Amino acid sequence: MKKNEMMKYNCPLGKAMSALGSKWKPIIALVIKDRKLRFGELAVRINVISRKVLTDQLREMETDGLIIREEFKEIPPRVEYSLTEKGLALLPILYLLEEWESKYQSPECKKMQMALEKEKATSI
Repeated sequence: MKKNEMMKYNCPLGKAMSALGSKWKPIIALVIKDRKLRFGELAVRINVISRKVLTDQLREMETDGLIIREEFKEIPPRVEYSLTEKGLALLPILYLLEEWESKYQSPECKKMQMALEKEKATSI
């Protein structure tokens, strides 16, 4: 089924999946959570995403009403991103998805996740 057909026949679910349809948008939402972050801070925290993709995803999330882009008239320019009320309402759903994945993930994936967590703990 094409994206437009899905939107036509199942509007609420189609819109929700479109708003979160990339692998990066949920991650961005979870990283921002309840604080304001600058672009550079987001890029460091999600260091496996290219700057172009991060920019594109932030623009789409702003268009979808999930984040606020606050621009400050300073030199050098400063921009901060935060979740809107709509974006904050997604967090419990994202936490449930994380919980679901943790419950059903493969043993190989669990090993990799544990190794990453161990690596993070030793690098701090």
